[in-house]
Amino acid sequence: MNHRFLFIFLVCIAPFTINAQNEKPTDSTKLSTDDGESVFQKVEIEAAFPGGEMAWRKYLEKKLNPNVPVNNGAPAGRYTVYVQFVVNKEGDIADVKALTDNGYGMEQEVIRLIRNGPRWTPAIQRGRNVNAYRKQPVTFQVEDESFDITSKESYVFYIGIENQITITADKVKPEDVQVTISEGSIFSKGNGNYIVKVTRPGRAVIELYNTKKRNKKIGTASFEVLPKK
Repeated sequence: MNHRFLFIFLVCIAPFTINAQNEKPTDSTKLSTDDGESVFQKVEIEAAFPGGEMAWRKYLEKKLNPNVPVNNGAPAGRYTVYVQFVVNKEGDIADVKALTDNGYGMEQEVIRLIRNGPRWTPAIQRGRNVNAYRKQPVTFQVEDESFDITSKESYVFYIGIENQITITADKVKPEDVQVTISEGSIFSKGNGNYIVKVTRPGRAVIELYNTKKRNKKIGTASFEVLPKK
């Protein structure tokens, strides 16, 4: 099966607590590691990549291998990876770990980039360098050349609403496409249009079959399932 890929960076380098910039930092926002070192969740001045966020984005774009999910057999879909790490008082990267488990080598690829990057400018709390958490989201999107699925938001379903999608399979008439879903329900409205309902967060996998060729599989697509906006 041939795949095309696209990767999208969610531009911000997020502090460990997303709304930290809106709160006044205090010493109560720090955690202690096993060796007794304090790591701050919120600080007065965040740790910074040399050259700022644009330089960090360029580093990721240059070094990341977007073929990783395709090479590891990921079905078409959107996959958001979150990796947490610590920038220590010397600006070195430590304690890099994935907060997600999408698989297909994506978390490992983002971890590799962060571990191998240059030294950062440390975070500052009350006039001194401190250890501080950071969190980096990276979104991979994989597309399959044998079919196309269009929706309001690419490869995303929302809980509690009727998610409308249109499926077009290469050289297969809409009425000859059979569709199944791993979570929730899917209803055909005809002419390749479907309504999808999901009830819990996670992922929902859609599989497509050609009924004219003894239900030969056309392809698979994986959707993120998120709470209603």
